[in-house]
Amino acid sequence: MEQTPSRVPFARRLAVPGGRDGRRMLVVAVIDKIGTGLWTGAATLYFLYVAHLTVAQIGVLMGLSGILGIAGPPLAGRLADRFPVTRILLAAQLARGAALLALLTTDDYVLLVLFSALGALPDRASSVLTKLFAARVAGPQRIRYQAIQRTAANIGWAVGAAGAAAALTVGSTAAYQVLLLANVASYAIIGVLTLRCAEPKAPTRVVTGQAAADTHRAHSGSLVRPTTPWRDRRYLAFTGSEIWLFLDDSILQVGFPLWIVHATAAPVGLAPLILVLNSVLVIALQVPLSRFGETRAAARRLLVPIGAAFLTGGVALAASAGGGLWFATVAVLLAATAFTIAEILHSISSWELSIALAPGEAQGAYLGLHGLAQSGQRSLGPVVVGAAVSVGPFAWPVLGATLVIACLAQHRLVRPSAATPATRATAEHLTEERPAADRPAAERPTAEPARPPATSPPPRAHGS
Repeated sequence: MEQTPSRVPFARRLAVPGGRDGRRMLVVAVIDKIGTGLWTGAATLYFLYVAHLTVAQIGVLMGLSGILGIAGPPLAGRLADRFPVTRILLAAQLARGAALLALLTTDDYVLLVLFSALGALPDRASSVLTKLFAARVAGPQRIRYQAIQRTAANIGWAVGAAGAAAALTVGSTAAYQVLLLANVASYAIIGVLTLRCAEPKAPTRVVTGQAAADTHRAHSGSLVRPTTPWRDRRYLAFTGSEIWLFLDDSILQVGFPLWIVHATAAPVGLAPLILVLNSVLVIALQVPLSRFGETRAAARRLLVPIGAAFLTGGVALAASAGGGLWFATVAVLLAATAFTIAEILHSISSWELSIALAPGEAQGAYLGLHGLAQSGQRSLGPVVVGAAVSVGPFAWPVLGATLVIACLAQHRLVRPSAATPATRATAEHLTEERPAADRPAAERPTAEPARPPATSPPPRAHGS
């Protein structure tokens, strides 16, 4: 008799989904974030003190890099539907290292802008490719794998940032160059590890009945156009709502420091501690909470508490402007906790829904489009958050309310609906990912005879 989820052995709960390649890609994520943490904390200072750029020039350089980087996710997604994802990821990692290494060769502003922009493109592409690899290698356990990977990445980032802080106490040109070279070395190491990973199987569809007939007509040329996210209005709307729901990133990184300094009696030193609190909560809660979003229906249900957490954070942030030092400090910490909870839950929901709504044969293209949401937020978010700080306390509950509206709109948008060619392909993809024993008899491959009804509820598709 199969075990229920509550009886899964503890050792199995600790296991990393995806086998050896899943564990290897987890190491890749940690090393990547260590290198990124080392360099990100020093990049602005490198351009200022080593390349001798002005603050305005650095702003233009980073802005132009961000604009070019927006093309990375959709480009990577399209390529991943046509070529092995591991090889594209390897190429992206090597391109990131080469573009970064090129910064050491010149002080010319135009070339620095060019190399930075060329590095931003594969950098944004890598995040989509890593997500796609994880979805394929972990299969039905992709939510747990994503949670473990995100936790590991936060640990790696913290280690890298601590190393950068130690190196920057020296403050010499050599120290900045060492940090840059350390990040380049991290790309070389993860490139070797990625090269050793086997290519995970791309999603295939298990079809029966009318769906099988549709698939046959597609292969015969009767269906002219392949599935594309740019014609999928629901997925486009879903991605658009994601831009707003990713605002927690700008609120935590930009909004909190500005608000603490300009509007509260909280100590200025609380600002960097907010990011420490954020990392600690992500490391502690990401994996345990992942079990609440292991299916499309569960991920959809998470949108309600996500909205509640956003609203709580907005109200607490507004209240922080109306008290003394201790009241403001407690209110700011409460707001940071609420926004971090929203971030954790949204990462779980967003991960599952972005994959569940994508048909298997165009999964890369769909995830590439979804990757534009974070890129869009990075451009829009600081502007929105800066405006909220300027308006004053009333702006934060209003912003929280708009995030609640976005959650409710997305909750309605991703609800199950009547089958269309695009949604039917998605359903077939999801059917393939579920273990055969957990599917209804009507959904099993035709080669497998239907089993008699079970006398007790079937076990969940996920073991954790």
